Amino acid sequence: MAVQQVKRLINVDEYYRMAEVGILTEHDQVELIHGEIIKMSPIGSKHAAVVDRINNLLKMHLSDQLIIRVQNPVKINDLNEPEPDISLLRFKDDYYAEKHPEPKDILLVIEVSDTTFSYDKEVKLPLYAAAGIPEFWLINIDKQEIEVHRNPADDVYKNISLHRKGDTLDLPHAAGANLDTSVLLGL
Repeated sequence: MAVQQVKRLINVDEYYRMAEVGILTEHDQVELIHGEIIKMSPIGSKHAAVVDRINNLLKMHLSDQLIIRVQNPVKINDLNEPEPDISLLRFKDDYYAEKHPEPKDILLVIEVSDTTFSYDKEVKLPLYAAAGIPEFWLINIDKQEIEVHRNPADDVYKNISLHRKGDTLDLPHAAGANLDTSVLLGL
């Protein structure tokens, strides 16, 4: 008789209790995805440069009535608390000091990928779409491409566009602001 193994998933509260008692430390590069603790890949210099460049460009073009978060948690639901490379959030006076932003607070999520492209596309993209995050950018450093995903429905985005060197991207929530993909990618 075969015995079926059942995974014991953890929720966000348990995840934080693990940190409180020292099972997880601030040095652990992990995030909670589908109730499992996932080790994040180390951040290489190209990846870090693209994230920093995008952060600076967003700051230049967006009003101070939005919050830009870099590699900080967003709480999607009770089993998912990813740490996207960049999140564009609705403004809150306390800057989300009381609790991490939730889907209703998130306007745009950006994941920068070099070694994690498949994971970001196959796992994180459907997660963000299912949560109703209005816009998701997936930046493929190796191919020097930016996939822009808009209009979520279920666990997919209805509108997808691919941008390469020399293209421009409309910046959400910044009337008339366009970003040159070559500048975003550092080309």
